[in-house]
Amino acid sequence: MRVDFYSFAKVVVNGVLTPFYRIQTIGLEQFPNEGPVLLCANHISNLDSPVVGITAPRPVRFMAKEELFRTPLVKTLVHHLRAFPVKRGMNDRQALRMGLEVLKQGEVLGIFPEGTRSKDGRLQKPLPGVGFFALRTDAAVVPCAIIGPYRPLRPLKVVYGAPVDMTPLRERKASPEEAADYIMDHIRQLLEQHR
Repeated sequence: MRVDFYSFAKVVVNGVLTPFYRIQTIGLEQFPNEGPVLLCANHISNLDSPVVGITAPRPVRFMAKEELFRTPLVKTLVHHLRAFPVKRGMNDRQALRMGLEVLKQGEVLGIFPEGTRSKDGRLQKPLPGVGFFALRTDAAVVPCAIIGPYRPLRPLKVVYGAPVDMTPLRERKASPEEAADYIMDHIRQLLEQHR
């Protein structure tokens, strides 16, 4: 039922957002067709999750801020969209376990490494959680750059980059912080190339 609802919601949201923001999707051919994927995007708007959700070629399970799960109606909607809660600003072990399970099942885990929206559009320091997932699993790490502005009838780009090679960092047991910075560097490169 959830997958059906996700597909239905994707069609509806795509029909609204794509023409309204003239969304352009770049790099889909680089997105892995199967296997676990850690999808990492910059965060500039509350609409980032639905925009990534409608442009990604596979269903995405997002880590969503816990506050969204406090209102019954919103909680039900977000649940059917297959998101799960994470407590921001702290080490949420339950969310980490859930994220690992999503990847173990070969699904796509969507995460915004910055943890919160950037008010000025500039990349912020990433949280180590994204590095934790990248190092603890063999998931393909796909960087994604959302390039605004979110203004009616102004082009909005969603750029998917080639999977980031995490092998050297995994082999030398790099820290989650270093891995997170490495991933953010790839998002930064996409932003600079496509602005």
